[in-house]
Amino acid sequence: QVQLVGSGGGLVQPGGSLRPSCKASGFAFSLYSMHWYRQAPGKERELVGRITSTSGSTNYADSVKGRFGISRDNANHTMYLQMNNLKPEDTAVYYCHVHIWLSDFWGQGTQVTVSS
Repeated sequence: QVQLVGSGGGLVQPGGSLRPSCKASGFAFSLYSMHWYRQAPGKERELVGRITSTSGSTNYADSVKGRFGISRDNANHTMYLQMNNLKPEDTAVYYCHVHIWLSDFWGQGTQVTVSS
């Protein structure tokens, strides 16, 4: 059974860093591209970035480019989101995601709050 468990969010001051993680199980993790999304209150869910299954190539939304980095540890079936120089507008629930066949699977989300 596919399961994605996100964790590692929290409260941080502007300019600080966090590193949420997404632990995956129930599928061949190394064969799939993975994604991070976020959703702020009152706003649509947006794609933060993705990492491919083979080369590990990444891409990012313009709003986070240069500040965020996605990585994966296939041995531990875990994806990470390194967030640096956090801004109040980064405040959101962050979700990991994978698309398998005709289905989308989502983690439960982890709250990131950036505030002084």
